[in-house]
Amino acid sequence: MSFRGTYTALITPFRNGEVDRPAFQALIERQIAAGVDGIVPVGTTGESPTLNGAEHIEVIKLAVEYAARRCQVVAGTGANSTSEAIELTKAAEQAGATSSLQVCPYYNKPSQEGLYQHFKAIAEQTELPIMLYSIPGRSVIEIAIETAARLAADCPNITAIKEAGGSVDRVNQLVQALPENFAILSGDDPLTLPFMACGATGLVSVAGNIIPDVMARLVRACLNGSYDEAFVIQKQYYPLFRGLMSLEVNPVPIKEAVAMQGHCSNEIRLPLVPLNPEQSDSLRQLLEEFSLLS
Repeated sequence: MSFRGTYTALITPFRNGEVDRPAFQALIERQIAAGVDGIVPVGTTGESPTLNGAEHIEVIKLAVEYAARRCQVVAGTGANSTSEAIELTKAAEQAGATSSLQVCPYYNKPSQEGLYQHFKAIAEQTELPIMLYSIPGRSVIEIAIETAARLAADCPNITAIKEAGGSVDRVNQLVQALPENFAILSGDDPLTLPFMACGATGLVSVAGNIIPDVMARLVRACLNGSYDEAFVIQKQYYPLFRGLMSLEVNPVPIKEAVAMQGHCSNEIRLPLVPLNPEQSDSLRQLLEEFSLLS
């Protein structure tokens, strides 16, 4: 499969401590209607750290069921334990996910050789295409350019990387080091246009939870080489992108925004907490400025 286009990193809606299935289904229907290419359940935006193993697999199964092959389902199955990541990835493959997102292991800070062996071991245990996920802001370490190139050469099913390090220069380096058919996707909404101008082929979006049509339009414009159109969209929505990421840590603001739109509750799991009243007022004002509240 080709990792190309717009992928929304879905929130996981809760109600009374449980996964809110009707809300989750409605969120996925909204994504498909907007024309996204794929959805990413149980990534960081989906609060994967606070889902237990059974819930994690349940959310992937629900995403596959609700998507019903109308878009790709890139299951977040990474972990800082290789055996756990393999177990989750096998479960996702059995559930019918189209691919897997593998985050750079966090907290235990493996060496680059450790990262290579970690991702290689996962790739050898699944036939799913794998998208690596480099996010040093949360994992402390990043997947080195050389490590990504080794994995691309040695593991046929590792075919993409979600780049969330905030560096356009690093995207340029990845383009130089990786095979032409190896996909690079932006992991930051505000950097979509510059990343794609340097060779990225798509976006894994947080803002797509509330404006999936806009994000799909932005990415399509870049893929079509219509950068004048893309710049207009980027300039218009940049304040929203920045606002969503600056009020609080992801996914607190985006879940609150989806709740304000009436699509789910703002229930979130500890150790994350909802926005305080002042932050909530700022978010509401931001959404109103973009006519995103009915």
